[in-house]
Amino acid sequence: MHLTVHTDYALRLLMLLAVRPDPLHTIDSVAESYGISRNHMSKVVLTLRRSGFIESVRGRNGGLRLARPADAIRLGHVVRSTEEGFDLVECFDAARNCCRITSACGLRHPLDEAIDAFLAVLDRYSLADLLGSPRQRRGIARLLWADAATHPAGERPERPETQ
Repeated sequence: MHLTVHTDYALRLLMLLAVRPDPLHTIDSVAESYGISRNHMSKVVLTLRRSGFIESVRGRNGGLRLARPADAIRLGHVVRSTEEGFDLVECFDAARNCCRITSACGLRHPLDEAIDAFLAVLDRYSLADLLGSPRQRRGIARLLWADAATHPAGERPERPETQ
């Protein structure tokens, strides 16, 4: 199973907002903290806003924040909202399925079961579970913002935008 970069960035954004809820964060500040593309982060923000995980506050002191407590955000729900589908093999997508053995094949059931099990595990964990103890949260915050201090804006190498 493979999750997209979009989902990876969505989970990272949610972790950042949970680790440091104040002050509010801008798309630019989040992208800089992780050293990723602002354009890609904008798409992630749009997905998470539409799904109700984050909200944006307009105005001079505006920015992004979690729309609900971290312990109320289940990882399985985030993954379902950020992944376009779980078509592990061609026959999962009826529109592009050209497999000759689909009607007799027994592969679909075990793969469906595997996807369900994967999502069931993620459903057991909340965003708060990813952050651990207050000490671990401080460690995450230190790692995120220490790098920003050593690499001024625009001087960080961009990571590739692959999906």
